[in-house]
Amino acid sequence: MIQFLAMLKLIQSVYDSIRRHGEETYPHECCGVLLGRMNGDGRVVTSLARCGNTRTDSPQNRYHIDPRELVRIQREGRDREEDILGFYHSHPDHPASWSQTDLADAHWFGCSYVITSVEKGKAVTTSSFLLDGSGEEDKKFFDEKIDLF
Repeated sequence: MIQFLAMLKLIQSVYDSIRRHGEETYPHECCGVLLGRMNGDGRVVTSLARCGNTRTDSPQNRYHIDPRELVRIQREGRDREEDILGFYHSHPDHPASWSQTDLADAHWFGCSYVITSVEKGKAVTTSSFLLDGSGEEDKKFFDEKIDLF
């Protein structure tokens, strides 16, 4: 269980790319993977992989990443000595906070889930949440500070 203030370090260009992706896919949710390394300061995101939102039933308020795409991204990241540190998606015309659906669909414990609120096509707020717990029955999100560098 998390006993400290969680922090996610993002390169400014990655942060900007996340927000731009949300604007480009508006009014649908965008989604992608955060890659980087663990170091003494915690988790440092150095790149991202944009993914296609494969949801066809409600892409304006749900997202899904094809598992085959995720495996490819994980493989390519390992080749660069990067690990999957989290995921990102947008909330078109909704706050940058997690929903019950976001929690139900989150399964990568110890990973960050970054959400950008996109209002009328413009990225407004970006927040991060760390998934913690020992299993599906007790998983929860903790607020996570984003540190840009």
